[in-house]
Amino acid sequence: MIEVTGRPQGGMMDAFEAIITRRSVREYTDRPVARETVEKLLAAAMQAPFSGREQPWHFVVIDDPEILSRIPAVSPYAEVRPPAPAAILVCLDLRIPESPDLRVQGCAAATENLLLAAHALGLGAVWTAVYPDPDLMLGFANLFSLPDGVAGFALVTVGYPAARPPPVDRYREERVHHNGW
Repeated sequence: MIEVTGRPQGGMMDAFEAIITRRSVREYTDRPVARETVEKLLAAAMQAPFSGREQPWHFVVIDDPEILSRIPAVSPYAEVRPPAPAAILVCLDLRIPESPDLRVQGCAAATENLLLAAHALGLGAVWTAVYPDPDLMLGFANLFSLPDGVAGFALVTVGYPAARPPPVDRYREERVHHNGW
């Protein structure tokens, strides 16, 4: 296991600690996530690197319990118990001129930033894939009235964790190659 140092002053974990200790969380308390906290998550997501001139993403913030309860009918992978107090649908803007592969990479980077920011702020979150599954993309497009040319990319449920899975050491020396295969 890679060692993680303590938290700096102010209590927020540093980037390395957030990366090494982040885990998918599927159990939440019923404590709501403040709008200001969601805005911090979105700001972190939008700091992600992307290739091209335009950010390839849009975000749909979901905090209405009735709408949240309808999500598992669209994607059983997004079902969490109890229901998460919030979710963010990361959307892929297919209307911008950059290559589709580059747009996907940008949305993946934004989603990872969102997950790391949630963890650093003491929240739990899980990434559930939407793109490129056509059924999931259609279901989310219909549920959230996405405009033509905008597709669901990933749904991230967010909340205060009821349980936090322990870190897992995923470093594998056999996956590392130096100066060639």
